[in-house]
Amino acid sequence: MNKPATPAFVPDSDASTVHLPAGHWVSVLDALSDHFATVSRTQWLDRIARGRVLDGEGVPISVQTPYRAGMRIHYHREVAEELPIPFTETVLHVDEHLVVVDKPHFLPVTPAGGFVEQTLLRRLIRRLDNPQLVPLHRIDRLTAGLVLFSANPASRGAYQALFRERRIDKRYEALAPPLAQLTFPLLRRSRIVAGEPFFRMCEVDGEPNSETRIEVLDRGAELWRYALHPVTGKKHQLRVHMAALGAPIMGDSCYPQLAVAAPEDFAHPLQLLARGLTFVDPLSRMPRNFESRLVLR
Repeated sequence: MNKPATPAFVPDSDASTVHLPAGHWVSVLDALSDHFATVSRTQWLDRIARGRVLDGEGVPISVQTPYRAGMRIHYHREVAEELPIPFTETVLHVDEHLVVVDKPHFLPVTPAGGFVEQTLLRRLIRRLDNPQLVPLHRIDRLTAGLVLFSANPASRGAYQALFRERRIDKRYEALAPPLAQLTFPLLRRSRIVAGEPFFRMCEVDGEPNSETRIEVLDRGAELWRYALHPVTGKKHQLRVHMAALGAPIMGDSCYPQLAVAAPEDFAHPLQLLARGLTFVDPLSRMPRNFESRLVLR
């Protein structure tokens, strides 16, 4: 009797993928152990034993799976002692195609760094029992507000095109010091590149690759409330632009550039909120507008 074929498993939407580099390893295990210096061989053995490492066909590998240069491997990142995020997301909308969520400050959208389970994606997959969820865009971990998720692979491309083709209006709010010397509305255009340390961005001379329209919503004595409309989507764009103008967003420990970033303080979050998303639905052709229920204080 022929042995039944091993069933293939579809990797979770938050699984990471690596293409094995050229080398002289005998097994995939050997290659992974050498390639990832921060993950021990013992950890890889444990993940493989639990079926948490898959080949390109979605089949769990074994410790004997032979190495091949360029081989695609899916694996699930795990953190032994993950910092709990003591804030809860709010689901604002769910339908067959889209999920819209208010993300709290400090919660990452997807696994990164020391966060795997404490991410918006993992929480929503468990909460909505939908492993097909994929974020259509990102906001910084320290930023709160709206995040749009695709719930259906069949329609995902149509919604991804909204962001790629800039057919979606993204509106943010921020609390920052006054800029009384400037005239608003103001258009900030600059060239943003990776700086030092690696997690900070900076402005440099050259052809602009970022653009933000800035308006003033309220002029307080010590802080102004700004409306920020990013035309482009560079990493930390809004934070960099506001700091460069001389009004770093309240609660921002990275900009303007500090010698050492201040420790994270849950009591004093970054005062930046993804307030609104407006677009014409690519399936129904009807206008859609989503507004965050969160408030900056």
